[in-house]
Amino acid sequence: MKLARPITRFLGTLAANQPSKLVAKKSMSMNSIKELHALLIRANLHKDPYSISQVIKAYALSPPTLDKAHLVFDQIERPTLLVWNNMIRGLSQSDQPSEAMHMYSRMYRQGLIGNNLTFIYVLKACARVSDVLHGQKVHIHALKLGFETYLFVGNALIHMYASCGELGLAQKMFDEMTERDLVSWNSLICGYTKWNRFKEVLDLFEAMQAANVRPDSVTMMKVILACSYVGQYETADSLVKYIEENHVGTDVYLGNTIIDMYGRRGLVNLAREMFDKMRERNVVSWNALIMGYSKVENLVVARELFNEMPKRDVVSWTAMITGYSQANRHAEAVRLFQEMMAAKVKPDEITISSVISACAHLGSLDVGEAIHEFMVDHRVKTDTWVGNALIDMYCKCGVAEKALKVFQDMKIKDSVSWTSVISGLAVNGFANLALELFSQMLKEGRRPTHGAFVGILLACAHTGLVDKGLEYFQSMENVYGLKPEMKHYGCVVDLLSRSGNLEKAYEFIIKMPVDPDDVVWRILLNACKLYGNVALAEVVTNKLLEVDPCNGGNYVLSSNTYAGIDRWDDVEKMRKLIDGSNVQKPYGYSSIEIDGFTSNR
Repeated sequence: MKLARPITRFLGTLAANQPSKLVAKKSMSMNSIKELHALLIRANLHKDPYSISQVIKAYALSPPTLDKAHLVFDQIERPTLLVWNNMIRGLSQSDQPSEAMHMYSRMYRQGLIGNNLTFIYVLKACARVSDVLHGQKVHIHALKLGFETYLFVGNALIHMYASCGELGLAQKMFDEMTERDLVSWNSLICGYTKWNRFKEVLDLFEAMQAANVRPDSVTMMKVILACSYVGQYETADSLVKYIEENHVGTDVYLGNTIIDMYGRRGLVNLAREMFDKMRERNVVSWNALIMGYSKVENLVVARELFNEMPKRDVVSWTAMITGYSQANRHAEAVRLFQEMMAAKVKPDEITISSVISACAHLGSLDVGEAIHEFMVDHRVKTDTWVGNALIDMYCKCGVAEKALKVFQDMKIKDSVSWTSVISGLAVNGFANLALELFSQMLKEGRRPTHGAFVGILLACAHTGLVDKGLEYFQSMENVYGLKPEMKHYGCVVDLLSRSGNLEKAYEFIIKMPVDPDDVVWRILLNACKLYGNVALAEVVTNKLLEVDPCNGGNYVLSSNTYAGIDRWDDVEKMRKLIDGSNVQKPYGYSSIEIDGFTSNR
């Protein structure tokens, strides 16, 4: 028992004088911290703010032990400002930054005013949760206490206001600073970048150069990104030269930005050059280069890079799938998606929309339905893009009922959604439904597109609503200010031709403000064959052969018209014209589906 006091004194001395030195060493492990904590508990010093301070700091700055920091903090009778700061700092960089703001408010209510570090930490928390109101209260406290003029506090205020979208206040804070450093400039540049104010980024960079402030990799990354978005590629190229000539450190983030900038422009050789120079690469580096090669449709190199990647994420798979899909290599897009599923990589909405689009082009209904079921079962986010892709796929595969169900279930619909479902229903024989949806679209105040008018004119043609169709056609320009395109004129010719108004269709073509193409004439010629109007067919044939003399299909169509009324001499004449001239003969083909893929032959 006599040894108790000396031991207590020894422990007290150790706790008071040694922990700060021990914990300051980076090599001190969390196990050592826990041993020190246990030592302080046995010595009954765990409630002493000075003794426990470094233990709290270690716990607070390590996410796995943040809860333990709370427990230790709540046992302290009168926490010092250092203890409060450690807690606020830990919380501000944790996954619960709002707790840092609550901790600051609790400290303020207890009468502690804080110091410059307090304000830096709590302002960081406000920035992370975009709470500008709380940030302004903290700003007022800092202003009253004179900390606003501190450089690092000023930088924290710029960052907070910029992160919250209050760019005017961030700029005002920046302009009023008596002293600025590189962080001040970068904080404002990063803020403008976050909110897509790229012109201001470039203006600020010019001012930065005028002030002879040397940029770093963060500055250059944001400025090159701004150049990409506003299309100032010459400036971007000059900045890359500046980086090389002035030996600005190119970290992985700046390197990735340069690769992406060149890739978007199709300058894959320059993108590859930067990629090869980088000492450190991450998955974003590989993805950016793959996207660049995909953009120029060099999918051989893109696939080689994809295969060489040390690690792939969903973006890697999506980049290749989208590349195949956009290059009309739809079967390869679907196969790669199946490999992705086998690799147990969960697709996102971009992956899904790309592969569904590929299924639509292939006519692979089974694969498309399986993907749709996967989305439902695994709760893959279904945004407007995915919904539109599903509508297009189901319509192209002839399952308009499911397309309509997808459309009805969509929470957010855009003009593409309405256009796709109206056109799809019309093409698949659900003309009345298409007309109903078009009326509903107008009632909801949505502005119809060129595509929607194609769909509604097709619907009118299929239902024989000639007058209604002509009324819709007139409203395009008169009501909605949409100038009709060739496809709309073709729809009107089809509308009149299907109803037997061949002469009206011919008059309509002659009065068109644009020169009719071969498709328009072919629609009318086909109708002439159907209704046996040989006289008009001969006129139309001559017009068609003037517009498209090398298409053998035109001769065949005219020949069939003559055959329909037993004018075999004229049939023979047309066949001789085909054989005796440099005319491309039409080839027949069929399509079959094998293992979910459509093959045309």
